Amino acid sequence: MIGYLARRVAHALVTIIVAVALVFIAVRVLPGNPLLARFGQHPDIEEIEKLRREYGWDRPVLVQLGQFGWQLVTTGKMGKSVARPHADVGDELRECFPATLELTTAALLLAIPLGIAAGAAAAVFRNRWPDRLSMTLSLLGVSVPIFFLAICLREVLTFLPTSRRLPEQIDFDPISGLLLLDTLLRGRPDLFAIAIHHLLLPAVVLSTIPTAVIARITRSSMLDVLSADFIRTARAKGASLWRVVWRHALPGAAVPVANIAGLQIGLLLSGAVLTETVFDWPGLGSYVTRAIGDRDYVAIQGDAILIAAMFVTLNLILDVLYVWLDPRIRLT
Repeated sequence: MIGYLARRVAHALVTIIVAVALVFIAVRVLPGNPLLARFGQHPDIEEIEKLRREYGWDRPVLVQLGQFGWQLVTTGKMGKSVARPHADVGDELRECFPATLELTTAALLLAIPLGIAAGAAAAVFRNRWPDRLSMTLSLLGVSVPIFFLAICLREVLTFLPTSRRLPEQIDFDPISGLLLLDTLLRGRPDLFAIAIHHLLLPAVVLSTIPTAVIARITRSSMLDVLSADFIRTARAKGASLWRVVWRHALPGAAVPVANIAGLQIGLLLSGAVLTETVFDWPGLGSYVTRAIGDRDYVAIQGDAILIAAMFVTLNLILDVLYVWLDPRIRLT
């Protein structure tokens, strides 16, 4: 077990290093000059050259990469924003991260139980109306673009808030940045209800694709398990249908469902860019959208590196979870 974990951790570290290098190089081949975008139509050439030397952009890319990697490892700093010269990118990301974490967690808490329930019902009632209804809704869920669904729901569900995490007139001092947690820690159940109200619509929109994908994978896995010998044996012993489903079939189908659910976490982070933009949600998605508009190399690479690190870390956690779900996985 220790050897398996050591190999997975080493693999995750190598993946993160490669991701950092690719992101660092990729943002430097993007079209446009962030310094020209900052100075507008009347750039100060001398000032631009001074800033290029200050940011180290006058050096070869590999040298810049090495310096950035050393700075990241030794100080944890990602550098200063180009569009906001006095702003540290790491500090800005720490401010934005809780909003995205709260939104993606809420979407995942909706997607996993709904997707598993829909997929299980579709498998149990195969080729009957629950199956057809679940698969039709799943097809719609993966087919409708998130941004289009978000815009439509904004226009239809006008009784729900469509921007921000709290009303602008409310002055609240958060502790961790996770408003649902902070409102409870501050003893403000009234603000907790308001925060839930603001979170509901973005979370529902963001959860649609993961719910649909999880439902389809659950159905497929459940159909394989329901035809197994041990299921027939359980039924022959007199166990009820739903006892067999929840106690035997679902655990047997858990590994592929957990695998696809873990991948959906990464897709949620990418889908959050569109969702946060439509709903003016102050998270990583809105941050990177502004950074792209400003051609802010440092902010773009910082956001991309953070998302890549989160994705790799979640996959590492899933690798360990697989072993717990299915002891048949070989660890040697």
